[in-house]
Amino acid sequence: MGLAGIKDVADRAGLSIATVSRALSGKANVSTKSRQLAQAAADELGFVPSYHASSLASGRSHNIGLVVPSVNRWYFSSVVEGVSAALLDAGYDLTLYNVGDQPARRQSVLADFLLRKRLDAVIAVALVLSEAEIKQLLAIRRPIVGIGGALDGASTIRIDDARLARRATEHLIGLGHTRIAHLTGDAELNRDFKLPGLRQSGFKAAMADAGHAVRPEWEVSADFTIQGAYARARNLLATASERPTAVFAASDEMAIGTILAARDFGLRVPQDLSVIGMDGHELGEVFGLTTINQDARGQGALAARMLLETLDDGAKPGTRRTAPAPAATDHEYPTEFLVRSSTAVPPAQG
Repeated sequence: MGLAGIKDVADRAGLSIATVSRALSGKANVSTKSRQLAQAAADELGFVPSYHASSLASGRSHNIGLVVPSVNRWYFSSVVEGVSAALLDAGYDLTLYNVGDQPARRQSVLADFLLRKRLDAVIAVALVLSEAEIKQLLAIRRPIVGIGGALDGASTIRIDDARLARRATEHLIGLGHTRIAHLTGDAELNRDFKLPGLRQSGFKAAMADAGHAVRPEWEVSADFTIQGAYARARNLLATASERPTAVFAASDEMAIGTILAARDFGLRVPQDLSVIGMDGHELGEVFGLTTINQDARGQGALAARMLLETLDDGAKPGTRRTAPAPAATDHEYPTEFLVRSSTAVPPAQG
């Protein structure tokens, strides 16, 4: 017997060819029973759907491009996991572009790869795209979703970094701390969405409102990693007479580095030093870290769902998109304040 075709699967399943096609391509408008019948018949007959044929028919490649500055950072890898899981469930492929900090490489991805490769849509994580770059993608009718900051003309998913940093600092102030240090990001990390700068501005605003001075030597830059923050926090905590009683770290990884540095000096967290982070890193639970969870995986999954809805709204199967792209939306993603055991009232002075 030759290779089974979709008509054979339809006959075996007792369904129409159109229903089998929709069921096997992961479309939503198929009943669970029909989907199971189609899948069982396809499995029995060894039928493999031809994505090439379906993409020619629909003008779709079932492939989404994901552009990230780095995959070895916790936040970015978590977003990638969320995007990937949602796309796999929908029967879409993912093409990952890890552009690093090289402007030329990023330029070639945006200008060349994304246009040449058959991509249906693009997710850009923590990258500021220029107006020209966004126009170029919109001109070839590729929907874009940005994660991590506003993109003019494109839909975005973000958190309010300044407001949340302010809230984290106010938590420490509310416990009675006045001597608060801040671990921020170095200049390189500020290039795209100015995230460390936004979190630092929230810290400073909360301190100013409470009438507490921010000591310049207690604003320390690190690279958002556990290792980098550990080294910087050791310097910060080395002088016994001039120590802060609390540290707000602009990421959970830097907060964990601070907790490890405190242990080196025999400081107990939170009795001698309170530490708060921000992000929702899974290690936070192990360290009892008070933090603000921004659910990076959930942000990735939402971005993928938004794109898939845009693609499904824009074109009926078998036609290229004729409707105008839906209006860009700006989503502020919900966060969760997690009070654990790393923050407490300051130690009694003297």
